[in-house]
Amino acid sequence: MHKWLISGAGIALALSVPVAAKSALQAPADVASAVASRDRTADNAKLDPSRKPAALLAFLGLRKGMQVLDLFGGNLYWSEIIAPAVGQKGHVTIWQPGQFLTPDGRKKLDGFAAAHLNVSWLTSPFESPNLPVSAYDFALINLDYHDVYWENKERGVVRMDPDAWLKTLYSAMKPGAIVGVVDHAATPGGDTRAVVEKFHRIDPAVVRRDFRKAGFVLIGTSAMYRNPADTHQVLVFDPAIRGKTDRFVMKFRKVGR
Repeated sequence: MHKWLISGAGIALALSVPVAAKSALQAPADVASAVASRDRTADNAKLDPSRKPAALLAFLGLRKGMQVLDLFGGNLYWSEIIAPAVGQKGHVTIWQPGQFLTPDGRKKLDGFAAAHLNVSWLTSPFESPNLPVSAYDFALINLDYHDVYWENKERGVVRMDPDAWLKTLYSAMKPGAIVGVVDHAATPGGDTRAVVEKFHRIDPAVVRRDFRKAGFVLIGTSAMYRNPADTHQVLVFDPAIRGKTDRFVMKFRKVGR
């Protein structure tokens, strides 16, 4: 549900019991305005029907003034929306793995940061994010967490330790910070690395387990991207399913130091 219990015993309940989101949630005016802005690139805006950015950011609780980490944000889709939404007292840091960063991508990020005073960007090897400690109120990983289990020699993506990767993310978040995760759903069970290699999908139970082990608490889920027609047996880049995969949404909170 989108109406959170936020007083008394309700706080403890919200921290311990995941809450399922209803399909409709009104986005804050700043988010809705940013989504509707004509300043966004056409290529990104055309993804809106599939990504439902206003609904997702409303569910995750993006607010003005937040310090935001846009992980794997090189295409600028989310930062185009989040930067104006958080305002000049907020800030967006885009992190893009070096393996996925081209010279044209660097120019694009430089140009975007130059045009938005509340935006900066970082890059480092995928396997070792160079994130500052206790810096962020909010982070988003959209359709990319599964790649922590991926290996690709041609792209220079080495075998990673998901626990170590999430330990770095946990350290980068402030106490009470929110991390939103959206990913392509896989059929439960099976070897995670093999499933990621074949389909670029991940079992939601693996994500819950990994984040719990890192110290995050799952406080909400949403069915806004569910697609029962997706068999989970098709590569997510297949034209028959691309942009229409069955996806899950999880909202985590850092409750420790």
